[in-house]
Amino acid sequence: MGWAIALHGGAGDIPLALPPERRLPREAALHQCLQIGVAALKAQKHPLDVVELVVRELENHPNFNAGKGSVLTSRGTVEMEACIMDGNTKKCGAVSGLTTVVNAISLARLVMDKTPHIYLAFDGAEAFAREEGAETVDSSRFITPENIERLKQAKEADRVQIDYTQPLQKDEKSESPNVNGDSQIGTVGCVAVDENGNLASATSTGGLVNKMVGRIGDTPIIGAGTYANNLCAVSATGKGETIMRGTVARDVAALMEYKGLSLKEATAYVVECNPRGDVGMVAVSAKGEVTMPFNTTGMFRACATEDGYSEVGIWPSVQD
Repeated sequence: MGWAIALHGGAGDIPLALPPERRLPREAALHQCLQIGVAALKAQKHPLDVVELVVRELENHPNFNAGKGSVLTSRGTVEMEACIMDGNTKKCGAVSGLTTVVNAISLARLVMDKTPHIYLAFDGAEAFAREEGAETVDSSRFITPENIERLKQAKEADRVQIDYTQPLQKDEKSESPNVNGDSQIGTVGCVAVDENGNLASATSTGGLVNKMVGRIGDTPIIGAGTYANNLCAVSATGKGETIMRGTVARDVAALMEYKGLSLKEATAYVVECNPRGDVGMVAVSAKGEVTMPFNTTGMFRACATEDGYSEVGIWPSVQD
C-alpha cells in the first residue's frame, strides 16, 4: 500500500494531428498539476484536500473545459458544475449552474462541509457562495474568444458538441443534433489515495458547447461522474448522458465490492460495457493501485504512485 494520484483533462475524439498550440499547453498543465498533487501527498495532506487543490489548478487553466475555460450555453453564458467526495465517510458536495464562482470545486467542498445537504444549484448555489465568501467575478470574465468561436461553430452546425469535437468543413452537413454529447470532453478530475488508504475524488466541468440553459451533466451526480468509498475513487469523463445512465463511477465500486474484481478489472469492464467513444475515467484503489482506461480516441491524463511510476498521456500507450 502507498499513495497514488491520477487526473484527467477530458476524453473524446482527440485527433492524432492535434495542433501543438492546443496540445502542449494541456500537457504542461497536466505535468504541473500532477507535481502539485504529488507534493501534497508527500506532505501528508489528506486526499480530499489534494483532489480539491489539483482540480482548482485545472479550473484555473483556460485550455480545459472547467472554471476559466468553461464552454458556453446556447445563450452564450456559462453554467459550471462540480462534485467532491470522501471515500471513508462518503461525505460529498456538489454544485451546478454556477455563473460567477471562480472555483466550483471549492464551493462543492463548502456544501459538503458547511451544509446539511449534498447538492446546491443555480441561484441557491450562487447565494451560498456569497454567504461563504467564495471568490466570484463577473460572469463575463469566463467568456473567452475561443469559446465564443466554439459556440459559433456549434450553432452553425446545429449541434450540441463536446470540447474536442472537430469543426465541420464548409461542404459538410451536420446530421441530427448530437444530444448525447457532453461537457465531459474537456472536463477535469482528480482521484487520490494516501498511504493509509484514505480515498477521495473530485470532478469539475463547464458543460456542453451550445447546451440548453439549465442542463445538468454527470459530473455533479454522485455515482455517475464522481464517486469514492473505502475501496476506490473514480472520476469519469465522456458523454454525460451515457455516464448517468450507466452509473459508471459507482459500477466500478460495486464490481469491486460485490464481485471481488480488482480495480483494473472493474474499470476495464465498465468502460467496455459502454458505447465506444463515450467513456473514460481515472481511478485509484485503497491499495494504491491506479488505472486510466478509456474507449475514446484519447484522454488527457496523468498519474503517479509512491513506488516511482509516473505517466502523462493523451492517446493509448503501448501497454493500453
